[in-house]
Amino acid sequence: MDEQKYEMHFQLIALAGQSKSNSVEAIREAREGNYEAAETLLKEAEEQFAEAHSLHFNMLQNEASSEKTEMDLIAVHAQDHLTMATVLHDVAADIVSLYRMVRGK
Repeated sequence: MDEQKYEMHFQLIALAGQSKSNSVEAIREAREGNYEAAETLLKEAEEQFAEAHSLHFNMLQNEASSEKTEMDLIAVHAQDHLTMATVLHDVAADIVSLYRMVRGK
């Protein structure tokens, strides 16, 4: 894999990883009743995911225009982080909402 693609995969890992971390932290804040902090973290997670998704989309466009991507462990790891960021953000948003609902906030 060339260095540029390698860097793109690591950037994807970093963005998706930060998105996941913010989603988990949002759940912790909601559990403590800090809903504004939780919402801020969810928004940050969403923004980081959007940036990661945009990068991923560009990679897909390159692949579609005959620029083949070599699959290696780094590429698989990047895809795994992106998938988990998606799932975790959706679950975290629901959990924050549930904490609010249960506590009448």
